[in-house]
Amino acid sequence: MVFMSIKYLHQPQHFTIQGITYKIRVVNGFTNNSSLPLVIWCTSQDGDIGGRALQEGDDYTWYARLSFWAPTPAYSCTLKWDRARIMFAPFKVLKGRTPRSCGTCRKCLWLVKEDGVYFSNDDSKWVKEISWI
Repeated sequence: MVFMSIKYLHQPQHFTIQGITYKIRVVNGFTNNSSLPLVIWCTSQDGDIGGRALQEGDDYTWYARLSFWAPTPAYSCTLKWDRARIMFAPFKVLKGRTPRSCGTCRKCLWLVKEDGVYFSNDDSKWVKEISWI
């Protein structure tokens, strides 16, 4: 573990004194949701981080910071649209690994559409991860 930490410290583009910062963004990608907003509510192990009612094209963005001396943040969100609900983890770190597949740009991007929830780390290649039930 010490060896891994020292090696990581020598990569300045990924480390600051405050830690490594990741962008988490959830976008309402509906094309025809009329007067029904997409409602999102998120929490972390530290408590409630809040929610929003998103109209078409609106987004909910926050940042997670990883550091060697603080607990690793994990977030869970509930999406509600009409009568459908989805719960998912937009940012989760498995012990000894990097967060999800957030990539070298450190972005966890989510696009919510009528048929489900899509993930990307570069805002161009989207992979469907969850379907509305």
